[in-house]
Amino acid sequence: MRNTKAFKEAVAQTLAELARQGVTLAPATVEDTIEQQITTISGRLGIQTRSAWRYFDAKITADRLAQSLSSHEDSSSNTGVGQAPMPPIDNPELALVLAGVPDSLAQTGGDLYAVIINVAVNAWMAGHIHGEDGCTGCDGSRGPAGHDWEARMRTITEMQPDITKWFDRQVWTRAVNDTGFTVTRR
Repeated sequence: MRNTKAFKEAVAQTLAELARQGVTLAPATVEDTIEQQITTISGRLGIQTRSAWRYFDAKITADRLAQSLSSHEDSSSNTGVGQAPMPPIDNPELALVLAGVPDSLAQTGGDLYAVIINVAVNAWMAGHIHGEDGCTGCDGSRGPAGHDWEARMRTITEMQPDITKWFDRQVWTRAVNDTGFTVTRR
């Protein structure tokens, strides 16, 4: 379905309608929504997919997507849902994870996916240490501090990383740019 002219036109029209409303969504989200709509229509009406396109309306689809996004943002901001808890701004482990991004970017040749995986694994491990100090399956995997979160924080702090500089967006961006790569939106 996604390789058809009708599908590509539907996505382009829906994205244009969203842009008119000042709403930005990833094209993949729009594509998934349209595919689901057309599949549902053809299934419910018992018609072929190509016949279901006559029931598609880009403006209505854009309106629904915009309304859904607005509802989600309203409910998230009111209840705090969808926002991860942040560690204190002077957390040394978070500073090390942030500091590792430019190095990881350089080591992977600019492979943003590999960089994100590296950050995610480091964040997961930090959460694992903090939340599951008693993990018996991880014995000996974290060096001399083991799974004692406070001991790990002391060890990292003793390394004396320049913690505050990695929380300065301009410093971090400059370090990324120094690797020869930039992250820009197309």
